[in-house]
Amino acid sequence: MFQRHSTALVVIDIQERLVPHIIGAEEVITKTTALIGAARILNIPILATEQYPEGIGPTVPQLKAILEGTSVISKRTFSCCREPRFMAALEALNRRQILICGIETHVCVFQTAADLVARGYQVQVAADAVSSRTEANKTIGLARIQRAGGAISCVESTLFELLETSACPEFKQVIKLIK
Repeated sequence: MFQRHSTALVVIDIQERLVPHIIGAEEVITKTTALIGAARILNIPILATEQYPEGIGPTVPQLKAILEGTSVISKRTFSCCREPRFMAALEALNRRQILICGIETHVCVFQTAADLVARGYQVQVAADAVSSRTEANKTIGLARIQRAGGAISCVESTLFELLETSACPEFKQVIKLIK
């Protein structure tokens, strides 16, 4: 089970020129917005990445606004773990449970999840906050993540896991993000 004091949120490559080609992009943005909001409420650190922003553009405005104050790491590698600045930032957080959202499931999300598992991290991917250009690619990516040792979940399940109880003071704030 993921716990808030052990978890970091990684938002992968939700960028302007890629999003229009992604299946269910609006849901990915909506669910990622909820994850970012909950991470802020629960004091869970956030790392965000952009794949070759000079070519694919910056993070979409809806997320860029709520990621203000978060370091967005530019990369050319598909796995975030192969970007030294990302790994330095992640290691500095001293969190071993990594919650992932973003695009594309079968490329950057999969490679990042697999690399994190290989490095001893616990990985959970929110299936309703990731996608690809085709449904088949998303399905393949999620299956590969699971075979690599990552867990597949959804935003609501993950948030309830992090809250642990409806008696915690943040419960009502977080619930508003998913209802």
